[in-house]
Amino acid sequence: MGYKEEIARRRTFGIISHPDAGKTTLTEKLLLFGGAIHVAGAVKSNKIKKTATSDFMEIERQRGISVATSVMGFEYNGIKINILDTPGHQDFAEDTFRTLTACDSVIIVIDAAKGVETQTRKLMQVCRMRKTPVIVFINKLDRPAHDPFDLLDEIEKELQIHVNPLSWPIGSGDTFKGVYNIYRGGLYLFNPGGQTLPEGIEIQDLNSDELVRHIGERDAHTLCENLELIQGVYPTLEQNDYLNAEVAPVFFGSALNNFGIKELLDCFIELAPSPLPRETEERIVKADEDKFTGFVFKIHANMDPNHRDRIAFVKVCSGIFKRNTNYLHVRNGKMLKFSTPTAFMASKKSIIDEAYPGDIIGLHDTGTFKIGDTLTEGEKLHFKGIPSFSPELFKYIENADPMKSKQLAKGIDQLMDEGVAQLFVNQFNGRKIIGTVGALQFEVIEYRLLHEYGASCRWESLNLYKACWIEALDNNELIDFKKHKAQYMAKDKQGRDVFLADSQYMLHMAQENYKKLVFHFTSEF
Repeated sequence: MGYKEEIARRRTFGIISHPDAGKTTLTEKLLLFGGAIHVAGAVKSNKIKKTATSDFMEIERQRGISVATSVMGFEYNGIKINILDTPGHQDFAEDTFRTLTACDSVIIVIDAAKGVETQTRKLMQVCRMRKTPVIVFINKLDRPAHDPFDLLDEIEKELQIHVNPLSWPIGSGDTFKGVYNIYRGGLYLFNPGGQTLPEGIEIQDLNSDELVRHIGERDAHTLCENLELIQGVYPTLEQNDYLNAEVAPVFFGSALNNFGIKELLDCFIELAPSPLPRETEERIVKADEDKFTGFVFKIHANMDPNHRDRIAFVKVCSGIFKRNTNYLHVRNGKMLKFSTPTAFMASKKSIIDEAYPGDIIGLHDTGTFKIGDTLTEGEKLHFKGIPSFSPELFKYIENADPMKSKQLAKGIDQLMDEGVAQLFVNQFNGRKIIGTVGALQFEVIEYRLLHEYGASCRWESLNLYKACWIEALDNNELIDFKKHKAQYMAKDKQGRDVFLADSQYMLHMAQENYKKLVFHFTSEF
């Protein structure tokens, strides 16, 4: 198969949602269809059931939530699919925002009983900003749900995107009988608890007795009326409208019962884009260029707890990545070669010889990489749009076991490189401060330090308003500022000056009194 054919058959997408809308369950069922796994694990924290394939960190299994992005690749009908399953919880939004930079399209999962929720709105803003094509999957129809037309109206209003239903549910909860596939024209009947993959019944004429025989007279009548209404309200879907992020196709189903997934997947591989061009500070990089380029969008330590390994997740943007070939690490200016690049199936990894645009590869990292780093065949490129946030919560981190200070230092160092949180060292007293976007991150850090590094820590509260990175237009003014604000000065992991303002008033006064200093609220990695 030629290089261009390999690119055309790739689909890289992220699955996003509010917590508990069924995102990880949907990921599992897609893998089941792709033959990548043979037993799905329910994500409930029930001890009897298996845990979800994509939640490989111990804390995720205990909580029943995803806290780190998982990458999974599989083949389906000749198409190579790469799924990025992201955390839904808002405390881990930073990881999700960064992951969206590596996606060419997105599937948004919405709970049919709850409709559009807060986190879904936030994530959709990022998709809108980047003009990422979106497909909506309305989940949990096996439970009592809102009226489908109301849900469509809510999605249009809340997510500010036109919708186009490509499947339609017949009832919900106890009266849920199945979905009608508008896109293909087939009826799929719901078999609660059935593990078999449902086969569609092709019905040419909706007014025939066959439809009545399968779903009963009343439901057949309602379905015909609804489909007539849909035809009148929603025009035929144009693929370009979807690719330009103007229209979102909508599917209905129940991920837990493996229902409505096949229709979603079949339509997705037909409509969704193959790898898209990427913007760098220097130029636009097209997927079919000859030379390899890629960027690091995530770093994960200890994917295998038995080996203290760190893996940098790299999205291939153009060219073919080859094993044991020298590539330029643009930030360091060094040539590196990789003997064991890996492809992912959640925590399982397999070594690969080459990877094409759209693929996500894992590179063993000994501390060389930071999020946002670029690899090329020699050209100096810097990929844009990898967001980082100023922390909102701060705590001192203290060693709870003096015998394990080395392990604690190593653990903090590696977790901060992952982008889990940010580390500041107070220049006045030398104490380490951790800054995060959400409170749950402190729990995750404590848990991972203990279980992955054998180091125990304790937290001490710290009331800060903002951490600001300082850029000096006049060096003498910076020296004066540091002298007067010594106890509020810190260094970040890269050794940059950071001002820790404990109130809005204090920050405002600093900006007023020191006109030749620029206070930044975001730090680019």
